[in-house]
Amino acid sequence: MLLRDKIAIVTGAGSGFGEGMARRFVQEGAQVVVADLDAGAAERVAGEIGAAARPVHMDVSVAADFERAVRTAAEDLGGLDILVNNAGYTHRNSSLLDVTEDVFDRIMAVNVKSIYLGARYAIPAFRDRGGGVILNIASTAGVRPRPGLTWYNGSKGAVITLTKSMAVELAAEKIRVCALNPVAGETGMLPLFLGEDSEERRNLFRATIPLGRLSTPQDIARAATFLVSDEAEFLTGVCLEVDGGRCI
Repeated sequence: MLLRDKIAIVTGAGSGFGEGMARRFVQEGAQVVVADLDAGAAERVAGEIGAAARPVHMDVSVAADFERAVRTAAEDLGGLDILVNNAGYTHRNSSLLDVTEDVFDRIMAVNVKSIYLGARYAIPAFRDRGGGVILNIASTAGVRPRPGLTWYNGSKGAVITLTKSMAVELAAEKIRVCALNPVAGETGMLPLFLGEDSEERRNLFRATIPLGRLSTPQDIARAATFLVSDEAEFLTGVCLEVDGGRCI
């Protein structure tokens, strides 16, 4: 098992990519804090996983919630080795001038401020273990932006830059920082990316992906499991595109 005896926090783990990663990590031997803004979803996923999971109600833009998730990992599971910053937020595909200030602020809080808060609370816990891994879920939107998603694209570009900068700064402490850049996937945010959720719009998205399909939680979970495992111990600052060739 790639993650035997590891302890992880996965944010946004009540559905989609986060749920896929939480389930896969446990299959690979880890214990996981299933953190989500939707408390019921976190409890459902943790309950289905079993004794190796703990649910936490969490808004990733709130410092006290991040502190509670890290404390749960330490007190209930014994420490912290892995933090996956997966929770995300976007605006509907539209003109950049149609996005309200409140929505813009929420995008930046969930997608960017969360990286800062995660570092503030996870890094001291990693130091207690002699190292650790942060995996940020960025997006192909930060590499090859699509029109109509400008502010979301910008937030994910920030995640990619933060990943690389954190990797350099934290390497001496044996804390690795990597990112995944998924292409649009079968998650709850897909209708917002599309603007309108129709088969025609889905086909237009698929046509931009050489391998001809959207991503799945399983695609992301498999890549994530490798990057947070000891098999990837010499990889840091890597921003891996899981995109079916979209960014080529």
